[in-house]
Amino acid sequence: MTDTIDISINKVSQSNIGTLDVHNIPFAKIYSDHMFEADYRDGEWKNFRIVPYQNISVSPANNTLHYAITVFEGMKAYKNEDGEVLLFRPEANAKRLNISAERMCIPELPEELFMEALTTLIKLDSQWVPSVPGTSLYIRPFIFATDEYIGIRPSDTFKFMIITCPVGAYYSAPVNVKIETKFSRAFQGGTGFAKAGGNYAASLYPAKMAKAQGFDQLIWTDAETHQYIEESGTMNVMFIIDNTIITAPASGTILKGITRDSVLTLARDWGMKIEERKVTVKEIVEAAKNGTLQEAFGVGTAATIAHIARIGFEDEVYDLGPIEEREFSNKVLFELDRIKTGKVEDKFNWTLKV
Repeated sequence: MTDTIDISINKVSQSNIGTLDVHNIPFAKIYSDHMFEADYRDGEWKNFRIVPYQNISVSPANNTLHYAITVFEGMKAYKNEDGEVLLFRPEANAKRLNISAERMCIPELPEELFMEALTTLIKLDSQWVPSVPGTSLYIRPFIFATDEYIGIRPSDTFKFMIITCPVGAYYSAPVNVKIETKFSRAFQGGTGFAKAGGNYAASLYPAKMAKAQGFDQLIWTDAETHQYIEESGTMNVMFIIDNTIITAPASGTILKGITRDSVLTLARDWGMKIEERKVTVKEIVEAAKNGTLQEAFGVGTAATIAHIARIGFEDEVYDLGPIEEREFSNKVLFELDRIKTGKVEDKFNWTLKV
């Protein structure tokens, strides 16, 4: 990449912001006016541009269509009480995108390009960042291979894009989850730690079956024995037993969640006891049975904190009790929301004002 990041901007002739009802925003159905694009050719990233949000054209032989050579990130922008736009931990997303990219034979994207593209796009579409409580602007950076070649080999060309969409709540209510012990999401040596498109495609069928049984999401277990809890389909998972937060360590099969890290950082700051270790299905089921499972929740960008209402395992379903009595998960959700919207001091330097 050249030393200068020169981004050309082609603005829409008329904004679609007037079509947005900020009090009724469906998740990922309405997209902002503009998007960012860059191309990787001849060994460097080039052609940095912001254009109106639109369809793109690809060859039928595009190798991402055939071999899923694609990685992505998920992040959000918020407005503070003064109407200024705040990004939450964007540098962490930039770093993680490159960790995923390396695993998928995608060239490194310079972090300065990621940040410049991101902030320029968000400034241009700042009116799309809603300020109603519980809303935000969801940001999707992604990279995909663009070679017109259906042979199985790494691509020589790629496209980096950022699109954005205003969103409300990902989950409108606490979720019911099923512990999955037949299908597997990831295995050691695979791509489970990466935000790669194929990981999510492979999880859809088991999740569809679980939804037919009345569950919103799966809790995945290890592929080798199915004895250990790993993560959910859209988030990392945490449990509280005996006032101790218990969660599986980020690993080769578990995504290193940014919200996960934020929750654990706040918990340590508050003096909570934390155990990052292997979590057995048996101990969670027994705790759910005997009432010692105080809280169970998912943590991720889309939902921030998703309270787990019920856990299904084999032929049993365990009700985890009232959401309003869950002290830690409610407290940490409240605190994260206040940090993201600039209502409290950001002592961890997590937010970036655009």
